[in-house]
Amino acid sequence: MFVRAYLRASTEEQDASRARAELEAFAEGKGLKVAAFYVENESGASLKRPELFRLLSDCQQGDILLVEQVDRLSRLNASDWEALKAEIAGKGVRVVALDLPTSWMMLKTDDELTARMMDALNGMMLDMLAALARKDYSDRRRRQAQGIAKAKANGIYKGRPVNKEKHQSIRDMLGQGHSWSDVERILKVSRSTIARATKA
Repeated sequence: MFVRAYLRASTEEQDASRARAELEAFAEGKGLKVAAFYVENESGASLKRPELFRLLSDCQQGDILLVEQVDRLSRLNASDWEALKAEIAGKGVRVVALDLPTSWMMLKTDDELTARMMDALNGMMLDMLAALARKDYSDRRRRQAQGIAKAKANGIYKGRPVNKEKHQSIRDMLGQGHSWSDVERILKVSRSTIARATKA
């Protein structure tokens, strides 16, 4: 059994590795070691997350997918969440989240009956927290849209400032013949950011 930790932040300005030490300390406290970290800056509301699916591709039956909070794994709508759950279940991976104590028992469960009962309980709790994470995402998007509409009506909306230095680094790397995947990996940026930089 390997413990594979997934770290996600929504934008390139945020530090996706912020919770790394906390996940390592949690695993160590359970007598385990994190075998690998998978880090990306992508929206939790999207299934287009290369590092998450690389993690799942690397997993074997019984491996642990460790996250700080369920919302790091999902802010997905219901159908996308079901698709991700099916992928996780198909690999035989167990999800453990620091904010979901019922999942901690998934780390060491030898008894088959207990394992099945905890799996069912954990699945229900995961569904509930994923639904709450989606609601929080939708509420924040709605409030943001309302704020932008008000700012536009008052003539004061400027939008998010462009990180000109990062955009120039992206264009420089592409100009040197690097692929988009190289740029993503080296500069820790999303493909949407690369696209914006090339259009600038």
